Amino acid sequence: MPLREDIKKVMVIGSGPIVIGQAAEFDYAGTQACRALKEDGLEVVLVNSNPATIMTDNAMADKIYIEPLTLTTVKRIIEKEKPDSLLSTLGGQTGLTLSMQLEKEGFLKKHGVKLLGARVDTIDKAEDRQMFKDTMLAIGQPVIPSLVVTDVESAVEFAGEVGYPLIIRPAFTLGGSGGGIVNNEEELREITHGGLELSPIHQVLVEKCISGWKEIEFECIRDRAGNVITVCSMENFDPVGVHTGDSIVIAPAVTLSDKEYQMLRSAALSIVSELQIEGGCNCQFALHPDSFEYAVIEVNPRVSRSSALASKASGYPIAKVAAKIAVGYTLDEIKNAVTGKTYACFEPALDYVVVKFPKWPFDKFVYAKRSLGTQMKATGEVMSIAPTFEEAIMKSVRGAEISLDCMNMPKAMELTDDELEAALHDCNDERLFMVYEALRRGVSCEHIFDITKIDKWFLYKLLNIAEVEKRLRTETLTHELYVEAKNTGFLDSVITRLSGQKIETPLVAAYKMVDTCAAEFAAQTPYFYSTWDEENEAAEFIAERHSGKKTIIVFGSGPIRIGQGIEFDYASVHCVWALKEAGYEVVIVNNNPETVSTDFDTADRLYFEPLTKEDVMQIIHTEQPYGVVVAFGGQTAIKLTNFLSEQGVNILGTSADSIDMAEDRERFDELLEELQIKRPQGFTVMTCEEALEVANKIGYPVLMRPSYVLGGQNMIIAFNDEDIVEYMGIILEQNITNPVLIDKYLMGTELEVDAICDGEDILIPGIMEHIERAGIHSGDSIAVYPAFNISDRMRDRIIDCTKKLAVSLKTKGLVNIQYLVYDHELYVIEVNPRSSRTIPYISKVTGVPMVDLATRAMLGEKMKDMGYGTGLYKTSPYVAVKVPVFSFEKLINVDSHLGPEMKSTGEVLGIAQTLEEALYKGLIGAGYTLKKHGGVFITVRNSDKGEIADVAKKFYDLGFSLYATKGTAAVLERAGIPVRVVDKIHESDNNTLALLESGKINYVISTSTKGRIPTRDSVKIRRKAVERNIPCLTSIDTANAIADSLKSRYSEVSTELVDINHLRSEKMKLRFTKMQGCGNDYIYFNVFDQVIDNPEGLSVRLSDRHFGIGGDGVVLICPSDVADAKMRMFNLDGSEGKMCGNAIRCVGKYLYDNKLVDKQTITIDTLSGIKTLSLYLRGGEVSAVKVDMGKAILTPNQIPVKLGGEEVIDRPVTIGDTPYNITCVSMGNPHCVVFLDSVDTLDIEKVGPMFENSELFPERVNTEFIRVLDSHTLKMRVWERGSGETWACGTGACAAAVAAVENGLCPKGEDITVKLRGGDLIINYTDEGVFMTGSAVKVYEGTVEV
Repeated sequence: MPLREDIKKVMVIGSGPIVIGQAAEFDYAGTQACRALKEDGLEVVLVNSNPATIMTDNAMADKIYIEPLTLTTVKRIIEKEKPDSLLSTLGGQTGLTLSMQLEKEGFLKKHGVKLLGARVDTIDKAEDRQMFKDTMLAIGQPVIPSLVVTDVESAVEFAGEVGYPLIIRPAFTLGGSGGGIVNNEEELREITHGGLELSPIHQVLVEKCISGWKEIEFECIRDRAGNVITVCSMENFDPVGVHTGDSIVIAPAVTLSDKEYQMLRSAALSIVSELQIEGGCNCQFALHPDSFEYAVIEVNPRVSRSSALASKASGYPIAKVAAKIAVGYTLDEIKNAVTGKTYACFEPALDYVVVKFPKWPFDKFVYAKRSLGTQMKATGEVMSIAPTFEEAIMKSVRGAEISLDCMNMPKAMELTDDELEAALHDCNDERLFMVYEALRRGVSCEHIFDITKIDKWFLYKLLNIAEVEKRLRTETLTHELYVEAKNTGFLDSVITRLSGQKIETPLVAAYKMVDTCAAEFAAQTPYFYSTWDEENEAAEFIAERHSGKKTIIVFGSGPIRIGQGIEFDYASVHCVWALKEAGYEVVIVNNNPETVSTDFDTADRLYFEPLTKEDVMQIIHTEQPYGVVVAFGGQTAIKLTNFLSEQGVNILGTSADSIDMAEDRERFDELLEELQIKRPQGFTVMTCEEALEVANKIGYPVLMRPSYVLGGQNMIIAFNDEDIVEYMGIILEQNITNPVLIDKYLMGTELEVDAICDGEDILIPGIMEHIERAGIHSGDSIAVYPAFNISDRMRDRIIDCTKKLAVSLKTKGLVNIQYLVYDHELYVIEVNPRSSRTIPYISKVTGVPMVDLATRAMLGEKMKDMGYGTGLYKTSPYVAVKVPVFSFEKLINVDSHLGPEMKSTGEVLGIAQTLEEALYKGLIGAGYTLKKHGGVFITVRNSDKGEIADVAKKFYDLGFSLYATKGTAAVLERAGIPVRVVDKIHESDNNTLALLESGKINYVISTSTKGRIPTRDSVKIRRKAVERNIPCLTSIDTANAIADSLKSRYSEVSTELVDINHLRSEKMKLRFTKMQGCGNDYIYFNVFDQVIDNPEGLSVRLSDRHFGIGGDGVVLICPSDVADAKMRMFNLDGSEGKMCGNAIRCVGKYLYDNKLVDKQTITIDTLSGIKTLSLYLRGGEVSAVKVDMGKAILTPNQIPVKLGGEEVIDRPVTIGDTPYNITCVSMGNPHCVVFLDSVDTLDIEKVGPMFENSELFPERVNTEFIRVLDSHTLKMRVWERGSGETWACGTGACAAAVAAVENGLCPKGEDITVKLRGGDLIINYTDEGVFMTGSAVKVYEGTVEV
C-alpha cells in the first residue's frame, strides 16, 4: 500500500523539554520522522516547546511552532493550520497523551483530522492498566497479579490479599513518574496518593512485586497489513525492580536459551498483532530466572527510549520506518536506508554486543537518594559496541564521564569486606562497581547472585575482567596478556598503570561496520565500532570510497546530563552540515544513542566510541583527518583540546592555548588588566585553610567553584565559614586537581552574549538578560532576548568588551561571555571560547545560523563576507524568553533552591511581541500552573526582606491570600499588607507543611542562605512543594516575574501562535480607529487591507487604559462572503465574543463613512448570525444606527444556563452566598438579568465575577443589574464576561428590555430607554425580534506599532 492519497498536511507533536524520563531520544525519533514525511512531499507542521533541539530547526518542518504543549494551544494550532492528519507516536508520552485527549474529546473528528500511527483502542489497551490486563489475559499472555485502583483504600485492601512488596504504576505518566516499590502500608498510602495525583486519568496499577526476575525487552515494528518483525531483543543487567531507563541494558539478549528467546519473541509478536500496532512498539517481559515462567510487564505502543537504543544498536531506523507506515506504506515497500538493498521487513541480525549505560545526576546532587527503583532518575545514557560484553561494558564505563577509566571505583576499593557486603544489598548507581570489587576480592558469583539476582552470566563476565586485571597486576606483561587485556576492554594507560610495565608494541584499533545484517549485505551508510582484529573495515571503506575531499572529525558531547544537554548535539549536527556544505568529508565521534548526531545518515561516517584521549587517537590514526572540531561538543570535547594539540592534531577554530587562557585564573586576570575590563575580585585556593583566609579577606558572601567545569558543577554561594568548610569537604573528596576559584559575590543584573569571531571581527546576534540577578546559574535563570534593561551606553560597552575579549583570545568560531552590571559598571563573570547552551535559542529567534557561520569562520572565512554584517545584529521584533525546566519530583531529597550550580534538565521557549506575553508562554510551556487565585506562602532569608514587601503586594493586589513565617510576616505587616502567620515545622503540628498539605497554597516563595542538607526546615518546605506540585519560587526576581505575568491578563487563548519559519523581520504598523457607542469603546481595525494574526493578544495589550490605547476590546472589520462585512469582537482578556450591539453600530458607521458600502441598509455577519442595520445620516455621515438584533432566546440549554424548565424568568438562585432572582436571555451571547432597588451602590467588582464564573453558566455570562425607573425607562450597570464593568453593552440593553417585558415591568412593542453609564439606547422588543437604536461616534484614528 503506497502513500495514502488522503494525507497532504501532517502535524507532528514533539515531546517538549528534556526531563528525567523523557530525554533526547524523542527528538531524535521526531527529527527522523519529520525528514521521512518531507521526503514523501508532505507538508509538515511541528509543535514542540523545546528550542534546544535540532527537531525545532527550520529545516525539519514547513511550519514550526515552539509553543507550550498544552491542550488549548495545540487545538488553536490545529484550527489555524488545518492539518488533515496528526502523528501521535513520536512525541513520547507527552505527544501521545495530548493526541488521545484531542481524539477522545471529538476535537480531531470535528476538524477532519485523522490520527496516524496509533488507533485509540490500541493506545487504551496498552496504557489503561485494566484494559491492558484484560487484553493480555484474553490472548493467553500471563500478567503479574495486580489491581487497577482509583483510590488509596482499594490499594490497601489488595495488599491485604497478595502481601508485600508491591509495585505502584500510575497510568499515562512518564519515566515511571509517581510510581515505586512499597514494602508496607505507610509507603503504600504515600506512593499511591502521589501516583493518583500525577496520573491524568487518576488511575494506578498495584502489582505484585516480582523483583529478582530477569527483565527482557523486544522492540517490534508492524504495518497496517499485519506484517510484523522484531527489530532487536534487549536484556536488563539489573533484574525486575529497576526502571529500564536506569538499568544497564544489553542488546541482543545474551542470557536466554533458544527456547526462552523464541517463547518471548513469539509472545511479543502475538501482543503487537493483537493490539494492531501500526509502527514501533516496545514489549517488556519478566522472566523467572530458574523456570520458563514469564509475565508481560508493559507495552509501549509508540516510539520509546528503547526504540532509540534498538535503532542505534541494530542500525534499523525505527522512527523513520514508523513514520512511513503511518502514512500508508508497508514494510515490504520501505527500503532499509542502511543497506540500500534490503527492505524494512528484514529482521536485523547482530554479530556484536551493545551495552547502554545510564548517566545519573548524583554528581550534581550530593544529598540525593541514590537508590534505584521503578521511577527513573537518569538524565541520559551512553552506548558502546564491541565483539564481547567485557569490552562493551568497559567502553561504556569510561565513556559515561564518571571519572573512571576501568571497573575500579576508588570508593568501593576503600570499603571493608563487611561494608562491601552491605553495599551489595543497596541497589543504586554504584552497585556495578561494588559487585566488581566483591569479585576482585574473591566473593563467589553464586553469593553475589543470591544477594543481587544479577544473572550469573553477567557476573562471570565481570569475573573475567577481574581475572585479567589480577594478571596484569601480578604477571609479566607478555604480548599475549596485552592482547587479552585489550580484547577485555582495558586502555593502554590502564594496562601500564596496573602492570607498572611499558607496552612494547601497542596495538592499533581496527574498526568494524554496523550493517544491520551480520555482514550479509554491504552497508551504504557506515557506522563503526573498534575491535582489536586484523581487518579494519573503516580503512577499507575509506580506501574504496575515497572522494578526494579532506576529512574533518567533529567530536560530539557524550551523554546528556545537567549542564550539558541537547543544545550541544544541535551544534554538532549543524557543524557537520556546514562542513559538508563547504566540501569536506565529515566524521562524527559520539557515544550517545539518543541523539541526531549519531543517526546513521548525519555525517559521512560515524564512530560509536567513547570520547577519551586513547579512543579518539585510534580513530584519528585510521581517518588521518585534515583537522578536528572540539568547539561544539561541550566540556566533553573541550577537555580533549590540550591533549590533541600536544599530539600535533590540527584543531580547527580557537586554539588550545586560547581556551587555557580563558580558563586559567591568572592568565585571564592579566588579559583583563591589559584590556581594562573589570571582574569581581577573586582568588584561587587549593585547601580549606586558604579558602577561609580568602573569604574573610574579601568579605562574605563569596562565590565558590572549581575551574574547568560546565553547568556550574559544585558551585555555591558561601555566606559564612561553615559553608566554606562543608563545600571544601565535598570538593576535596572528588580528587579535583585544578584549583578552586573564590570570587566576591555581586548581586547585579546578569547579561549573556554569544558572539562569532573570525580572529579580527565579531558578530553578536543578540544580547540576553537574565530575569534573576547574578548568583543563579545562567542555565537555571529565565533569559530574555533582547536585553530589556540596558542603556545604549551600556550596550556599546558590551559590544566593545566582547570584541576586545574575542579578538585578544584569538577566537575563531563561537565565544560565550557572561557579564554582570552592578552599580552601572560592567564586570566580566566568565568567557567560554566554545559553543554554549543558548546557541540554538538565539539562532532560532534572530535567524542568524550561528553554528554555520562559526564553522565557516573556523575554516578561515571572514565575518564581513558572510552576509550578516559585523557588530550587533539587528534586533528582532519579537521578545523570546527561555524558561528552565526541572525534574525535582524524580529525585528524592534534592533541594529545589536555585543557586550558582545548575539544576535544570531542559528548557522551553516563549516567543511573542511583548515581554509579558513571552514570559507567560514560557512559564506555561515549562509546566507552571499559573493559577490566578488562592494562597501564597512566603518565607525568605534576611537579605531578601527588604524587597519581599513589593512582591507580596503584587500578589495581594491580584486577590491572593498571603501566609508567612513569623519573621517574614512581621516585614509584610509593617508594610501594611494583611498576612496570616504560620508556625515553623518544629513549632507545632499546625505548621508550614500542614498548610502546604491543605490545598490552600498555589505558590510558595522560599529563599534561604542555607540549603542542600535534607534535614533543614527550608529544604523540607521546598520538597513538600515539589511533591504537591506547587510552583516553588526560590528567587525574588522569579516571584516578581510571575506576579507581573499574572497581572498582564494573558491566557492560553490570547497569546500569538508564532511559526518560527515565518518570523516577521520588523514590527508591524497597524492603522486603527477608536470608536464608541454610549461610551462602550473599542479599537477598530479594517482588515480589508491589512493582516492581523493575533487579535486576541492585541486586545489584551492595546485595551489597557494605562499602558495601551484603551478600550473595552478590539473589533476587526473583515470581508464576508455572505454579508456586506463581517465583525469579529474580542474582549479585554482576549476571548472572542459572539456579538456586541454597540460595536456593530460603529462597524456600520465605519463601513458607510469610509465608502466601503454606499447604501443605508446593510448586513453584518457575526458569530451569532447575520444582523441587518439601518443607518441614520447627519451631514452625510452616520450619526445613529438601528440594529435588528434577531429574536431573543429564552430556552435554557440554548443560552446556555444549567437550569431546568422552558425558560428562566424571575428564578431564585444563590450566587456566592447571596440569594438573587434572575432572568436569562441570549442575544447571540448569554445574559443574566437581575432587577434591584438600587444599582448605584452595588459593589459590581465583587459581585460581577461571581456571576461570570458561576457553575450555572458553562460559557460564562454577561450580567445586567437593572433598576426600573418607570414602564419605559431602565437604569443599567453591566459586568461583561472577559472585560469586567463596561460603560455600555448593546446586547445587554436588549436582554434587559426583554427581561423587563417578560417580567411584566415594561410593555412589549414600545420603545424602552435603557440608561447606561455611557449614554442611552432605545430598545424595542417585538414578536419579530429585538431592535436597538443608538449613536455611533468616531473618537480618533491612528497608527500603532506592534
